Amino acid sequence: MQPADRVTRKPRLYARPGRRRLPRWLILLGLSLALPVQAAEFGLEFRAADGEWQPGLAMDTDIAMTVVGLLAEVRVTQSYQNDTPHWQEGRYLLPLPAEAAVGSLRIRVGQRLIEGEVQEKQQAQRTYQAATANGQRAALVEQDRPNLFRTAVSNIAPGERVEIEIGYWQQVDFRDGLFSLSLPLTLTPRYRAGGSPVDAPTGDAPRPAAAAKLSQRALEPTVALSAWLHAGLPLAEVASPTHDIDVRRDGDAHLIRLANFVEASDRDFALTWRPAPSASPQRALFTEEVDGETFALLMVVPPNQPVAPVPRELILVIDHSGSMSGTSMQQAIAALDSALAKLRVEDRFNVVRFDHTTEALFAESVPALPGNVRQARQWVQQLSADGGTEMAPALSLAFSSPPVPGHLRQVVLATDAAIGNENQLLAQIEAERGEARLFPVGIGSAPNQHFIRRAAESGRGSFALIRSVSEVEAGMGLLLAKIDRPLMQDISVDWPVAAEGYPHALPDLYSGEPLQLVARIDGLAGALKLQGQTRHAQWKETLPLALGKQSRQAGIARLWASAKLRDLQNALRGGADAAAIRKASLEVALRHGLASEYTSLVAVERKPVRPAAADLASTAIANAAPAGSLALAQGSTPARQQLGWALALLLIGMALFGTRRDAATSTQGRGAGRPPARA
Repeated sequence: MQPADRVTRKPRLYARPGRRRLPRWLILLGLSLALPVQAAEFGLEFRAADGEWQPGLAMDTDIAMTVVGLLAEVRVTQSYQNDTPHWQEGRYLLPLPAEAAVGSLRIRVGQRLIEGEVQEKQQAQRTYQAATANGQRAALVEQDRPNLFRTAVSNIAPGERVEIEIGYWQQVDFRDGLFSLSLPLTLTPRYRAGGSPVDAPTGDAPRPAAAAKLSQRALEPTVALSAWLHAGLPLAEVASPTHDIDVRRDGDAHLIRLANFVEASDRDFALTWRPAPSASPQRALFTEEVDGETFALLMVVPPNQPVAPVPRELILVIDHSGSMSGTSMQQAIAALDSALAKLRVEDRFNVVRFDHTTEALFAESVPALPGNVRQARQWVQQLSADGGTEMAPALSLAFSSPPVPGHLRQVVLATDAAIGNENQLLAQIEAERGEARLFPVGIGSAPNQHFIRRAAESGRGSFALIRSVSEVEAGMGLLLAKIDRPLMQDISVDWPVAAEGYPHALPDLYSGEPLQLVARIDGLAGALKLQGQTRHAQWKETLPLALGKQSRQAGIARLWASAKLRDLQNALRGGADAAAIRKASLEVALRHGLASEYTSLVAVERKPVRPAAADLASTAIANAAPAGSLALAQGSTPARQQLGWALALLLIGMALFGTRRDAATSTQGRGAGRPPARA
């Protein structure tokens, strides 16, 4: 590897558009005081226990997306560069979308390519450990949580670069006239219920191989990203609310790249595209045939009929635990303030706050009179982030207060969902909500989207994601408009052929939301019949299945299998037999080649590469602290590092004082310009 290649990718501070680049001496001074790491000519060096600087293992991530219609195929390539004199194992916690169907793994070393396979989880672990101990190059991808995977690659030679490529499929969202994809790039550390400290998921870091003699940690990776978008219809705009992007049109497709080429992995990436007004879809049916079976992906947008607002009892629940420190707390306060400001005089409301304790502002819901609303807005404004995340008592309080006759109870939950007991809370929502509807609002740059989406599904409500204070007004406005006007309930699907569709229990729909489902069906004969109940009338629609013959798309079978696996886990949470669920899940995951609760992806190079006498070191790659968080203030950083960070931030602040923003810069795509080539 050429020295210039390492220098371009490390250290990882990059100039934002519209800001002056910081002087090199200022960056190095701050980092030398703040971090036990320094930039070397060929990579990173880490300070060992004896105080000496030593070369380290570094990892970067490159993401390539191909979006066709309602389906995205994504390839995540993790590049491990071993600048140490030791054989290395690299380990990383990889966040992925909650709906991802993870189904491929490859190792690439120079021109050699090693394909992975799906095995039962314990067998995959044994395969990986045995290969590692035997000196063979191996990689493992296993599910830690539905939206979080452990990745590991072993026996990376000194001076060697190894890539592992993880492939998955993801369904495109369509809400409020906007298509979108969201990709988490880091995670907020989860709080374990019962007073345990904030920690990594499942309470520990990624596990080193049994053969590893030394365990250490390295800095978080940088991220490069590109996407080919084949929308299949004319578009009015392509944009990202989270990152600066460059967009180039190529015929009917769009090529999207990060404008800065490489970014820190400290926040979710979101991509949105809006169809031209005349091209807004009303229905879509895509199909795939695999091993003689037909799979379908369906989207239908019901008509947005005018609906009068319903009298409501709004229970606003706000998370102000320690993980919400920084801009997340500002966003949560602004979100609740926006909701309080939009209350109508016929509404009733209450506010519940929680950290490791729970408190309601009023003993029971009160009328939305100006004095009550003013008191609530003042109470919310004085909240500060601290303590643990004990969500269960707050949900119980919101669901169990005496109902208000003639009012629909709607619970709005503002949280980053940095919790480790998701299944327990989802079961609680299903058991306790009664006639209430739950509307989670995901707060911060890296919220737990798996819980946010599943909680909305279990609570028969909708959800919103608010990543910055600037998004609060628009995001809460859309959510409150949905709460005001429920669109449709009691939706049913009548297939003309035998079918197994998911979600099994169809959700209520709110304004701007489509019906989306995946199914395994016995052919494309006949017509699908849909119906649902609005407040004043019944909605019916018929869709000929033959439309799917013109819209073939690979990956739908894996989406169906992933949805079936989620449904099986829902049944387990509801008390189904664990052995039966495990057997059924294994059958689905192995047949469709997916990583799951019970299966993992493993790849092994046939020939051993590490000499038997050579020791193996293991390095865990750190996940980035979410952008805008105050993780350094939560007691986990040594005093010297805190002092270093304070000085570094002071110097950076002085350098940025008086900086001008470029008025022409925006988060919108900027035409046909290509980003600079990799050095």
